Amino acid sequence: MATVKEKLLLEINPGREAGIASKVTVVGVGKVGMACAFSILQANIADCVTLIDMMGDKVQGEVMDLQHGSLFLKTPKITAAKEYLETANSKLCVITAGVRQRVGESRLDLVHRNVEVFKQIIPQLVQHSPEAILLVVSNPVDILTYVAWKLSGFPQHRVIGSGTNLDSARFRFLLAEKLQMSPSSVHGYIIGEHGDSSVAVWSGANVAGIELQSLNPDLKRGQDTEGWLEIHQKVVESAYEVIRLKGYTSWAIGLSVSHLAQSILKNLKNVQPISTLVKGLHGIKEEVFLSLPCVLGSAGVCGVINQPLKELEVQQLKHSAQTLWDLQKNLTL
Repeated sequence: MATVKEKLLLEINPGREAGIASKVTVVGVGKVGMACAFSILQANIADCVTLIDMMGDKVQGEVMDLQHGSLFLKTPKITAAKEYLETANSKLCVITAGVRQRVGESRLDLVHRNVEVFKQIIPQLVQHSPEAILLVVSNPVDILTYVAWKLSGFPQHRVIGSGTNLDSARFRFLLAEKLQMSPSSVHGYIIGEHGDSSVAVWSGANVAGIELQSLNPDLKRGQDTEGWLEIHQKVVESAYEVIRLKGYTSWAIGLSVSHLAQSILKNLKNVQPISTLVKGLHGIKEEVFLSLPCVLGSAGVCGVINQPLKELEVQQLKHSAQTLWDLQKNLTL
């Protein structure tokens, strides 16, 4: 007796199921992981999104919730599991797993607790997706990107951190708010550590190519009569303030990660401030990962922009590198 499918459909050539060209795995289904997964799904850039978490019921509940919305998405496959076999053949692995930052705790305070988590995660991702790009989001992101690089054995261009991509977005938002225009029309970078020692590149902050420093001589001398320099401090304090108010950050980092994923999966070669190996750049001698403007495409980091920096900015960047190295050099991997 014919099945319902056979009665419904005159099959001409079923063929073989097409391979998945743009599979994204998100490790960790906490607030940040789910914001990343949801933002990637909304961007319609992946053939498959896979969620991985040790909490079996939680990850199954999250994937069911997303699958029930499949009608409104253009990602044909959404899966989840506790076992890393499900991650096989991923093009991009987004790592958000780790212990959450506590109120009043710096990102660097997290490092020793999260290194142990990464020792469990990275080897399994490498085993099942040896050609993947690793995108680290967990904090402290710069040190954990270094840890992922060392544990994976991957070339440096395939291990990146979300770095100061979000910091730069916050910077542009706050500048735009002060100027009363769209953030997309205000350009500027935060580089260095994703954290307290980050560096605002005031020498490059501009609107329509007009440098803000050129309009305010005091700003060029590091002085400030209009409240511009305090914007960087607001950027540094932003995450702490959000955590204080709602307990965690999620949506902005999810959108930021989705933007990075688009650059990789669509080979857009956008310039993004992300965490990469910076030894030998701007006079940095330590083997650390910090954010600099990078060209990001299907191979990962295609290149690093030779960003002209003022002497003070270079010194601040070196201080950022030293801050990370002082903690990183004592890690046992």
